[in-house]
Amino acid sequence: MLIARLAAPLLAPPLERIAGTLLAGDAGVDFASPIGEPAVVGPDSVSWRIFRNPLSMFVGGIAAVLMELGEPRVRTAVWDHSSFRADPARRLRRTGLAAMVTVYAARSRMERTAARVRAMHARVTGMTPCGIPYRADDPELLAWVQATAAFAFLDAYRRYVRPVPAKEADRYFAEGAAGSRLYGAMDVPASEAAFHALLGAMLPRLDPSPILEELIAILRRAPILPPALRPAQQLVVRAAVDLLPVPVRDRLRLARHGRLTFAERAALRALGGTLDHAHFAASPAAQACVRLGLPADYLVPRG
Repeated sequence: MLIARLAAPLLAPPLERIAGTLLAGDAGVDFASPIGEPAVVGPDSVSWRIFRNPLSMFVGGIAAVLMELGEPRVRTAVWDHSSFRADPARRLRRTGLAAMVTVYAARSRMERTAARVRAMHARVTGMTPCGIPYRADDPELLAWVQATAAFAFLDAYRRYVRPVPAKEADRYFAEGAAGSRLYGAMDVPASEAAFHALLGAMLPRLDPSPILEELIAILRRAPILPPALRPAQQLVVRAAVDLLPVPVRDRLRLARHGRLTFAERAALRALGGTLDHAHFAASPAAQACVRLGLPADYLVPRG
């Protein structure tokens, strides 16, 4: 951690330019206003700490998408009604923006965003290739999407940034439930044990698909990071597959995509720790702190 604290100020300027796209800091959302208006959860929440790290958000975001798309109805809805195939970088940034708005934006802005998302979901219906009807506003599917995202962001942070005690992990899940309800997901897990219970119930419904293989290939080559960092992007994709719970990874037949060496895991942990101590002034987290009258670097660990 000492090395991370010393390296962070030196690496912050170039890292902030890269992190801006991953943390939705350049997406046109003003997280610094209205002045004084709270978010759905407060700045001392576990969520505010976890969501400010661009590496864990990047790794966790991809892992969440893979878990979500393991469910056939979700997979068909996303693949047939979104821009993942045509513009995966933009779609990932939109997903990241939604996460940032949910955690850091003033509640009034977050509620407007959630209302737009609910209206969009209400228009998405169809049939899977196996003949199963789906609706994007199905509360069961919304709960699965929200729960997998919550788990993946948390687990990526634990693996590549710093430990999260069990009580804080449960608090984190409970914090997410409030925002999830505004998106129409009523029965999201409010603890880690509840998440694993949901995972056990959903596991038999998950199945492998050529779409998942295609998605991994797209994410490896999509212009998400600058060209010079494309090898690092491929490592992040593999780390995301490696993050999947073993039963999920085996059921979706993705294990071969997630083999990391000890050195690769160590490099990601070093980067995650450095990013945790870096201050990104333009990030949603920093802007939200300013909105509430706190120092912009309020969330930067001191130890």
